[in-house]
Parts: sequence; C-alpha cells; structure tokens
Amino acid sequence: MRRHGSHRPSTGRILTYALLIVALVATFMPFAWMVLGSVKTQSELLRRPPTWWPESPTPDNFAAWFVDLQIDRFFLNSTVVAVFTVLGNLLFCSMVGYALAKIEFVGKRALFVLVMVTLMVPGVVTFVPLFVVVSKLGMVSTYPALILPFLASPLGVFLMRQFIMGIPDTLIEAARIDGAGEIRIFAGIVMPLCGAPLATLAILTFLSSWNNFLWPLVVAQNEDMYTLPVALSLYSTGQNATNYGILLAGSVLVITPVLVLFVALQRYFVQGIAMTGIK
Repeated sequence: MRRHGSHRPSTGRILTYALLIVALVATFMPFAWMVLGSVKTQSELLRRPPTWWPESPTPDNFAAWFVDLQIDRFFLNSTVVAVFTVLGNLLFCSMVGYALAKIEFVGKRALFVLVMVTLMVPGVVTFVPLFVVVSKLGMVSTYPALILPFLASPLGVFLMRQFIMGIPDTLIEAARIDGAGEIRIFAGIVMPLCGAPLATLAILTFLSSWNNFLWPLVVAQNEDMYTLPVALSLYSTGQNATNYGILLAGSVLVITPVLVLFVALQRYFVQGIAMTGIK
C-alpha cells in the first residue's frame, strides 16, 4: 500500500516549476511590451510612470510603415536576400559537408581544420577586406553584394558534416557499386535523409540573414536597397528624438516572419540539433 500523500509533488519539482515559470515570464514580457507598445502613442510611451496596457490603441505606427515608409520595398529586399542566402547555404554547405564526411581525398583533414578555424574567426576581422573586394568589383548597393558573401558558412558545413557522418557507409558503398556517381548519391540518397539538419540550417541562416544589420548598412548605400533592420534603425531615429512607436511597430513586423518560420520548423530544428550533437 502506498502511503497517503505520496502523489504530492516534491519540493524540488515545485521549485523547478516555479523557476521555469519565472524564466518564461521574464522571456515573454519584452515581447509583450513590444507588441503593446506598438499601438501606443508617442506621448503615452514617454509617460512616467509607464503604462502597461494601451489607454488609446492606435494603428498609426503600423500605418506609417505601410503608407509613408515604403515597407514593401524593404520587406522585398530582406526576403530576397534571406531566401537566396538560405538556398545557397543549404546547397553549398551540404555539398562540402558530404565531401568532408564521405569522400576520401588528399587534404581532407586539413580542409576540415580550416573550416573549424574559420568558424572561430570573428566576422569583424573580415568585414573591411570583404567590403574592399565588393567595392572593387563594383557591386555596392546591389543584391549580389548582400548575398554572395554569405552563401556558405563554416557553421553550416560543420552541421551538415556531423549529420552526414551518421549515414551508414554501407548505403553509400552500395550505391557506388550499382554505378551511381557522387552527384547522384548526394542528390538521391544523402539529401533526402537530411531533412532535420537542413531545417535547422535553414532556420539559423534565415535568422542571421534577416537580422543582419551592419553589413547591409555599409553596403546598401542606396535607399532602395535598404533591408528591414537598416530601415528600422534609420527611420525610427530622428535628429533630436527617437519615435518609439514606429520603432516598436517596425520591430513587430521584423520579428513576425522569424517566429512563423521557427514555429513551422520547430520539430525539425530540435531534432537536427539533437542528432548533430550540438549543445
């Protein structure tokens, strides 16, 4: 017979739930404040003490983006850059990852070490040389300047290599014995098995490209080539003050596609992280 009250949660479990709830609230509150602040007036946002719930909700902040600030153009630029960057990473990182995982060639270990070393180099170090190259090629204020430098990433190569190494060698060897070439093996066998890491790489790459600010700010010297983060920074800040309503409304518009993508691919993202051993 079990003792009476044995089904009561332990003190440790209660504390764990309490900490998780506190962490959830602390994580959710900035997003809630952003959404609620996006429909407040500038005077209410500057009020002290601040108000949590909008007293007179207004869509003017969002209307300013859609009517006055040409958000459709900035959204198109961010979408084009993010989509092509994601597609390039999915293709090239998978190809390099497959070569490093399943093909034997001279210098394979040295190439992998080079990839790992590149992974540890801060982006700021290569920023100026990269801009000089783009400028010399005459690609400033163009889509290639925003896309080409990020078509492959060391993290993506490492991610795909780690997963592809888990694919049985017997499967690859059987295809080779049947006469399949490396391209056919890669496209017909390896890629269909890489759904989880590809989804993970797509989310990470899209997030990085969509939120990239410094590189588009420097390269996009024409207003028509601004991406959403650049437009958000430049148009919400005036000479004397910041328009917090426009800033918060723009932040909501910028973060919404990222949240939708993550929710849609969440299951694959978690699976890809677990299967590639990244903690």
